[in-house]
Amino acid sequence: MTTTLIKIAILSLAFAVASCNTKTEKKVTQTHQDKAFVQDYSIKYNLELKDAKLINAVADRNGYVQVFSTKGLMRTRNGQFLFPGTLVKDMQDRATSDKKISAIGIYHDQLVYIDDKAVLSNAWAGNLYSRHTLADARIFAGGRDFAFLISDGKALNLLKDSKKLWEGSLPGEQVKDIKYDESNNLFWILGKPSIFAFSPEKNELSKVTTDATATCMGLTSNKLIVGTTDGFYEIDTKTQKQTGEIQKKMPWTELTSISQIDGNLWFGSTWGAMMLREDGKFNYYASQRWIPSDTVIHISKGPENSVLILTNSGLGKICFEEMTLHEKAIFFEKQVRDRHIRTGFNATVSRMVNGDVTTGSMENSDNDGLWTSMYLAGETFRYTVTKSDEALQNIRESLDAMERLYTINSLNSGFPSRSFERTGYNLTDVVGEPWRNAVDPEWDWKSTTSSDEAIGHIFAFGAIAELVAEPELKNKAIMLIDTLMSHVVKNDYYMIDWDGKPTRWGRWNPEYVNARPKNVGDRKINSSNIIGMLQTAYHFTKKEKYKEAAFYLMKEHGYFENLMRPMKEIGIAPADADDWSKMLSGEWNHSDDEMYYCGYWGLYRYAFNDTLKARYKEAIIDHFEIERPEKEGLWNIMTALVEADNIDLNEAVWYLQEYPLDLIDWSISNSHRKDIVKLEPNFRGQTISEVLPPDELRITRHNENRFNLDNTGMGGSENSAGDIWLLPYWIGRYLGVIGEPEIKK
Repeated sequence: MTTTLIKIAILSLAFAVASCNTKTEKKVTQTHQDKAFVQDYSIKYNLELKDAKLINAVADRNGYVQVFSTKGLMRTRNGQFLFPGTLVKDMQDRATSDKKISAIGIYHDQLVYIDDKAVLSNAWAGNLYSRHTLADARIFAGGRDFAFLISDGKALNLLKDSKKLWEGSLPGEQVKDIKYDESNNLFWILGKPSIFAFSPEKNELSKVTTDATATCMGLTSNKLIVGTTDGFYEIDTKTQKQTGEIQKKMPWTELTSISQIDGNLWFGSTWGAMMLREDGKFNYYASQRWIPSDTVIHISKGPENSVLILTNSGLGKICFEEMTLHEKAIFFEKQVRDRHIRTGFNATVSRMVNGDVTTGSMENSDNDGLWTSMYLAGETFRYTVTKSDEALQNIRESLDAMERLYTINSLNSGFPSRSFERTGYNLTDVVGEPWRNAVDPEWDWKSTTSSDEAIGHIFAFGAIAELVAEPELKNKAIMLIDTLMSHVVKNDYYMIDWDGKPTRWGRWNPEYVNARPKNVGDRKINSSNIIGMLQTAYHFTKKEKYKEAAFYLMKEHGYFENLMRPMKEIGIAPADADDWSKMLSGEWNHSDDEMYYCGYWGLYRYAFNDTLKARYKEAIIDHFEIERPEKEGLWNIMTALVEADNIDLNEAVWYLQEYPLDLIDWSISNSHRKDIVKLEPNFRGQTISEVLPPDELRITRHNENRFNLDNTGMGGSENSAGDIWLLPYWIGRYLGVIGEPEIKK
């Protein structure tokens, strides 16, 4: 039997058994146990005194953070997540801040200073006051039993209790830094251009190596880590010999600071900060998502499980807090309700200045219907698994907004508006097209609605109709499904706008769809979406016109063949194709991925019969296989709809855990990185061999390429977690691949 005949036979069988029960689901055996993980976020403190040069930042055992600058001692003022504080002159202890402090450090978890007269501290009842004779002393480190090695950049003195135990200098070299090695009782001295070791027991100074590229150093239990202008290397602290080659596979190799903090090795550079992970890769903290600027001066241990990253523009405190995915979800739920709900829509805050969320305004969007549908679906899954009254009210309010999209335009045709806004506040467009006046003079509505809105609507309405037992909401969702799909079927599979013409993208008519070459993605996506939409409409209304329309398109116009076409065949239109097809297929369309997956809910879940359901499953898994490199959390989790045991669950959880709490559109740069393997330009837009973690990329919705490395956002907007994060989490909970949070004892 030929392939074509097989397909005809399948469709014939499908039509014959179209009323078969489709509710049998395979039991999920792969579930993520929601235990607490470490979530990182940043609190920033900006430097307002622009003529001050920052030197280093430290915190004592009480959590008091102090910054040393060319303008004296500074401290942090205010500051919380997303609401930066400032660095101001430290006046808390006038007797200390009025001194000619030339350096600060930490010794036995206490703040220690050096001025033109002594090494001193306010700890230990102020008893530490070890006098010295180096008037310009500005470098020091504490050794055993309150012995300190100090330097003015030239001379070296070993002090204890105001007694000079040793003095010397680096022969012909400048002293740049001193570190104390407790395990070997050695002071390591970074000179220019050499590295020395000094034994306080023997009062011996010895040269370890000469390296004019060395810029900084840090200590672990048995190694000296030497940072250079192009990477780092290790020196065994016992043998004092270099071990291994210089390491350059890191985000940026021009290093400025090295510290070991709570067992982790941290590197500062001229382009961000890095933490070395156990797998040899790095967590990269760059951009204003994390730090005030990318020029890192110093890194040190901060209070309450934090790390202080001092830059030339201020201080970033990277906080590490244990939380479950559920706790992260509740955080995002509150954030969405606090500043991302506009007349029931799930909205972006835009027109912000330098990331200040209080300066922005919620914007209307071409995709208000889609972003709100995804939030609405997420809240539906939340309600289904938690029975939360808050989630139910959120559903009610956003469903009201979605319903009004159909009534505010006064067309009485079932055509959904893109959005609506109060007259005079259509902020995202020039006055005129595509905005239209509503009958109510207080409001305008937006026309030109596209296919991604339509599939989003049907996804959310279908989920509500199936899962929310409240009659008011269930019936409203079914009514809206029927309203939209009646419009589409009545108008020959087009969405017809105010002018009586099809919108640019609301086109599922065979004449349009099959005009595209077979390898052009729009032919597959439009076929997949319209069949899923018609199945949803039939499932809930039982109106034969929807079932008949679906089989007409599949049998007479090849829509089944279109939607089953393997993803590997989708590509650039042939040379003899029409210009429109060439435009559509210039690159992989990630918005199509979003539309496919929103449509898969109705395509698979409301399949007319088990025969079709099995074939749809093949198409969905085929799509997932090509998406795997992106490690996109939503696609991963939604594939559990058909194949829960073979999704990349660890990658999906990684996506949810690594997504930053800060959803501001900061400027992000990754193209410069030396720890990535770049690929040649390709159709899918995969720029590097392995996708970067979400917290090192720009904030994106699910319709964008996760391999995009750079972005110029400048902190101008804040995205909503409603569609970006809450939908994959809550649908994961509903599908059973993400478990309930572990109860803390």
